[in-house]
Amino acid sequence: MHAFRGTLGLALVAVLGGAGGVSAQATAAQPATTQAATDAAKEAPAAPEVGAVAPDFTAPAADANGPLMKPVTLSSYKGKVVVLAFYPGDRTSGCTAELSKFRDEYATLFGDGVVVLPISVDGIDSHASWAKDMKFPFALVSDPDQSIGKLYGSVIPGRKLNARTVFVIGKDGRIRYRNTKFGALNEQAYQELAAEVAKAKA
Repeated sequence: MHAFRGTLGLALVAVLGGAGGVSAQATAAQPATTQAATDAAKEAPAAPEVGAVAPDFTAPAADANGPLMKPVTLSSYKGKVVVLAFYPGDRTSGCTAELSKFRDEYATLFGDGVVVLPISVDGIDSHASWAKDMKFPFALVSDPDQSIGKLYGSVIPGRKLNARTVFVIGKDGRIRYRNTKFGALNEQAYQELAAEVAKAKA
């Protein structure tokens, strides 16, 4: 009974102490797992829907010749089909397989008039070195703070890495296709991407 009275007294003190006291106690009492889940949810916004205007961005990029003189701005490509390919990291196995496939089968997957923009959190020096070594025919966009990844719901919750996702943006600047779980080793995923790019070009 004494324990109950003590607990009740503490509760009354918290209430009488004002909103600030209640908030502080609630925060302190919040389980760590709940807080982690909340933080993860904040870091993983939803991907824009097919049909929506593609969120614009401006970011530095590098190709096989080194850093580009001007940052890449998505809206500057309006009138062309654009493929955004978010990936976790330069020189990792899955990402090497994916971007090598883009390079080796560029004509089949994309063809003329398509802008391909792979995006990761890696810096410009890393991008320039990797693009040169791999002879990529496209520029790699640097997104170190994941600001672009968050615009496209393409971040891995709780990790400073972008998720492997692909978006096809039509000539009108709207999203024509998205795959939020693109498989780097999944041949069907590449075939589907090629088909969607062809539709967007038509």
